[in-house]
Amino acid sequence: MPRVMGIDIPGKKRIEFALRYIYGVGPALARKIVAEAEIDPSKKADDLTDEEITKISRVLQSGYRIEGDLRRELTQNIRRLVSIGCYRGLRHRRGLPAHGQRTRTNARTRKGPRRTVGAVRDRAARAALKAELGKKR
Repeated sequence: MPRVMGIDIPGKKRIEFALRYIYGVGPALARKIVAEAEIDPSKKADDLTDEEITKISRVLQSGYRIEGDLRRELTQNIRRLVSIGCYRGLRHRRGLPAHGQRTRTNARTRKGPRRTVGAVRDRAARAALKAELGKKR
């Protein structure tokens, strides 16, 4: 497993696909990096020489935000939205979708698992609730 900028990339995959394991590098950027470093895209990551790995690292450092810098920038952007109190910031604060998606159904990734409200399914809990309601009257 070769290491590029402190990240282990899978050695059995072609370099074009192995670079995608770096946070912030997608398909288009991986192709661009391989072209800039003048490396054959069909070459496996294990077959790279030390010189080729340093070329890739140099290309990545030259003008791309990846890994920690990118994560930091994204969290700062979200923190800024929350602090100014804009709509998107409120949605982030409440843990809801921020881009206009529906929430009546779906949105489970952002909202988390369902929490039943109102219906008491347990017999003992229902009896306790009934007794409590009876006292209030």
